[in-house]
Amino acid sequence: MIKELQIRIAPEIAGQESELKKFVSKKIGISLTEIRSIEIVYHSIDARQKTVYINLQLRVYIQEDFIEAPVHKPDYPNVKNEKEVIIIGAGPAGLFAALKLIESGYRPVILERGKDVKSRILDIRSINVHHKVNEDSNYCFGEGGAGTYSDGKLYTRSKKRGNVTKILELLVAFGAKRDILTEAHPHIGTNKLPRIIQKIRETILERGGLVFFEKRVTDFILNGDRIQGVKTKDGDTFQADKVILATGHSSRDIFELLNRKNIEIETKPLAIGVRVEHKQSVIDSIQYHCTTRSEFLPPSSYSIVKQVNGRGVYSFCMCPGGVIAACATKQDEIVTNGWSSSRRARPTANSGIVVEVRLEDFKPFAKHGSLASMEFQKEIEQKAWVLGGRNQTAPAQKLADFVDGKVSTNLPKTSYSPGITSVDLKEIFPNFIYKSLQNGFKEFGKAMKGYLTNEAVVHAPETRTSSPIQIPRDKNTLEHIRVKGLYPCGEGSGYAGGIVSAAIDGIKCAAACVHTN
Repeated sequence: MIKELQIRIAPEIAGQESELKKFVSKKIGISLTEIRSIEIVYHSIDARQKTVYINLQLRVYIQEDFIEAPVHKPDYPNVKNEKEVIIIGAGPAGLFAALKLIESGYRPVILERGKDVKSRILDIRSINVHHKVNEDSNYCFGEGGAGTYSDGKLYTRSKKRGNVTKILELLVAFGAKRDILTEAHPHIGTNKLPRIIQKIRETILERGGLVFFEKRVTDFILNGDRIQGVKTKDGDTFQADKVILATGHSSRDIFELLNRKNIEIETKPLAIGVRVEHKQSVIDSIQYHCTTRSEFLPPSSYSIVKQVNGRGVYSFCMCPGGVIAACATKQDEIVTNGWSSSRRARPTANSGIVVEVRLEDFKPFAKHGSLASMEFQKEIEQKAWVLGGRNQTAPAQKLADFVDGKVSTNLPKTSYSPGITSVDLKEIFPNFIYKSLQNGFKEFGKAMKGYLTNEAVVHAPETRTSSPIQIPRDKNTLEHIRVKGLYPCGEGSGYAGGIVSAAIDGIKCAAACVHTN
């Protein structure tokens, strides 16, 4: 017999199999010997009150053996001799689009401007150690996309967009731990995700797909209102009448190319701000209401939203036990982001704290047309580069000093590898962002006692929260509204916001591509 059960228990019980069995035995009135196994179907942490609880959804196997069903890869056909579809970009949207195409009997041809996931590590190290940015291979560009080396969070609110479970199951089939299927906020980790990405690529190649690295697309081949292929920086031409555009949120040269060729794009709102780093122990004490975190609880995260003068100020991509990363895609800019390993074992926690930026805020950049929001981003990043010393050193202030408008006389070492320098961050941001951040942090300090402290450090700027443009597409065919055969896809095209939602959109675009004449 299998009995389903929902319980709310202490972390010490949830974290020890023997204790969990004892609790369940008492709860349902069954002897310990009759319980063969307990399967966790769903796991979440409830830290809203002073006492922290674990919520579990269970299947209890009573006098019945539990056999864990394996998660297998689909039996993909070999598509070596089938019709080709070009995919620009090997991030989650592009990779999952490729898998869907193979499943549907089409041959994906992936063109990735960056390097393979392993070679990419050297270019990331070069940013951190030598302050040198490879414009095609960095935290944002390369196999796996921006998510590969910036955390691997899988939590998404976009469940209405598609089948989240299918994406998670595919990731498990390619090597992720099964617990991502049961966790409320699943996370793979920067140290684990590269191997999974590599296995996806290997499958694409084994089944007849093609993957080309260091192939930056520089032009679209058009015949009237139809796409016929693309050209790359090294002079190669790839021909196909279906092209999935999945370049990611930082592909500014692609946005400029679309604009030059009069292929419609639209400016969109953004969120811009800073990345703040605390000691993980401080966040644990605030969130778990404790002096020392229990060994049965993971490093704590936080999510907070406040309205400041009618404008949203909120946390973004919070990384417990994590590191702040240098995510510039050009030499003359500073961009910060964050990541955590699978164990989230670092002594620091960081989060983007960003301000809602509306379309009317881009009016000073109106001469740039649909690229106004992109130019808005660039100006902030380039100011930060100049003030930081014209290298990858990030401008920074202690948190309480930032709120009080004081330049910090000294700064502690932080997890940001290229280093930080004391700067009045007011010089980097438009006044409405600066003031919103100051007041937002004050509100955060009221809601989270101990958060507003000079032991925390603010790093600037956090600008790449999403794509600065949206590429309009037909809601039925998912093709570009004017260019037949061009399928804007994923985060870079304005239709996703993370690994899972980008993968979902990749699958949707591939399916639409197959069914559109």
